[in-house]
Amino acid sequence: MLLPGSRILPSPTLAPAHVIESFQSVVTPHISDNLGRHIGARGLTRYNTSGKIVGTALTVKTRPGDNLFIYKALTLIEPGHVLVIDAQGDTNNAVIGELIKLYAEQRGCVGFIVDGAIRDVESFKSTPCYARAVVHCGPYKSGPGEINVPVSVGGMIVSPGDIIVADEDGVVAFPQELAEQVLGKAREHEAHEDAVKAEIATGALDQSWLDKVLEKAGLAN
Repeated sequence: MLLPGSRILPSPTLAPAHVIESFQSVVTPHISDNLGRHIGARGLTRYNTSGKIVGTALTVKTRPGDNLFIYKALTLIEPGHVLVIDAQGDTNNAVIGELIKLYAEQRGCVGFIVDGAIRDVESFKSTPCYARAVVHCGPYKSGPGEINVPVSVGGMIVSPGDIIVADEDGVVAFPQELAEQVLGKAREHEAHEDAVKAEIATGALDQSWLDKVLEKAGLAN
């Protein structure tokens, strides 16, 4: 058995296309609200101005400021992968930039989640990318690192093969085997919020959704 620290494990099966497509119209708040309201990345900034990530996690854990194992991960990318990089929150050296972005996209990468720094930030405007910081200083290439192991990004644990959904509100991840259940709950949440919006649109002063919460807390009237 390989000891942690320099493992390169096989990539898991990509999520089915119909599952990925079904989450294109689901927003992250409707997902996280049904994952206990505490599952999701925090502290990462969205650097793209358009686009959304829905894909399958290919995970990389790097030594702070080093991207040797990210280079290796590039050779493993399949169409539909999201490159999820745990750079241990280091912001002194960028671990990806425009060159990695271009090559990863060419291989079918649909987005980048980086708990660390990036550079060439202008090139990410139309490429979905979330990172902790931007810095001009480049990375070292001496390792060590790991590929396709559980990683932590923004306090969220991501396992290889997890489904990643990221939009204007942030990033969430969940196992493929829970996709249908998560989708169902998110759709129910969407329907509930649509009903609340319709009630607000009536202009009525008394609102059932508001009264329900206040009554439960003993704050009605």
